[in-house]
Amino acid sequence: MIFSEITDKGLTYLTAPNISASHAFTTRCALFEEKSKSSDMRMLCGIFGLHADNFVYSHQVHGHIIRVITKKDKAVKEAANPPDGDGLVTQIPGIALTVFSADCVPILLHDPVKHVVAAVHAGWRGTSLNIAQAAVHIMQSEFGSLASDVQAAIGPSISKCCFETNEDVKTALYKALGSSGDLCVSASGGKYLIDLKKANRLMLSMAGVENISISGDCTVCTDDKYWSHRKHGSSRGSQAAMIWL
Repeated sequence: MIFSEITDKGLTYLTAPNISASHAFTTRCALFEEKSKSSDMRMLCGIFGLHADNFVYSHQVHGHIIRVITKKDKAVKEAANPPDGDGLVTQIPGIALTVFSADCVPILLHDPVKHVVAAVHAGWRGTSLNIAQAAVHIMQSEFGSLASDVQAAIGPSISKCCFETNEDVKTALYKALGSSGDLCVSASGGKYLIDLKKANRLMLSMAGVENISISGDCTVCTDDKYWSHRKHGSSRGSQAAMIWL
C-alpha cells in the first residue's frame, strides 16, 4: 500500500492508507531533539489541532516495555524525565501517542472496533523481543481487541538494502522468528542484511494481524528526507510517529 505524503505549514508527513485513526509519520522537516521534544510538540499543535499537554512519549530504551496510557499521563508532567518504554497503548481520545526514530522502525496500530490505538518503537533489539506482537497482546488483554480488527502501519525506517549487521543481530532475529528468519536475513560477505520491516510484519501476522501497510522509504537511502542515525550520526534529529483517537 502506498503511503500519502502531505505538506502543511512547512511540515511534510506521511499517512498510511489503512489506518483510520488520526496519525502521522513526520519527515526531517521537523527536528526532534532529545532535550526539546516538548517544545517541538507544541509546533505540531496548529497542524493537527492537538493540545501540547496531550502528547505522550517515553524514554526509549530499545526494549519491549509497553505502557498503558491514562488521562494522568501528560507530556507536560513527564517531559523532563519520562518513564522508560518503547510502546504506548491507550483508549483515551485526544492523547497523541508518540514514538521517535531515525532508522528504527515506527509502528502504529489502531483497533476501530474497540477504539484503541498504539505506537511502537522497534529497533533490532525491540524487534527481536517481539515488541509489535506484545503491543497487540496488550490491546487484546486490556481492551478486548481482536487481532483481526487491528490496522497496522510500519513507517519509514532503515531497509534491508542498508542494514548490514553482524552475527548477533541475525542470531537474535532467528531466536524470535525461528525458520521464518530466512525471509528477513541474507548473507553479505561475512555479514548479514536484515529486513526489520518484514520481521515486524511477520510478527504482527503471527499475532493474527492481517491488515498491515508498509512504507517503502528507507531512511538511509533518502537521508535528505529523513533523519538517519547511520548517515547523520550524533548530529541527527529524529522523526516522530504519532497516533490519536
